[in-house]
Amino acid sequence: MGKVIVYSTTTCPYCVMVKDWLKGKNVEYEDFNVGTDQEKAKEMMDKSGQMGVPVIDIEGEVIIGFDKPKLEAALEKAGK
Repeated sequence: MGKVIVYSTTTCPYCVMVKDWLKGKNVEYEDFNVGTDQEKAKEMMDKSGQMGVPVIDIEGEVIIGFDKPKLEAALEKAGK
């Protein structure tokens, strides 16, 4: 099973929603606060091409925003 990474900030309501949704599905993820971690902010921008959060990386598939259909499809593909 691969990794799920969430790039977020503490003030983003959609970031909270996506993390709560993942928890509700019992999906383990690593959360990086790009508001305080400039290295992770650069990593997120390199992956997604933008500054907006949340950015979710599911085994290399990058999803921008809280897009449930895309998240569900990526999780299913990753076997989660």
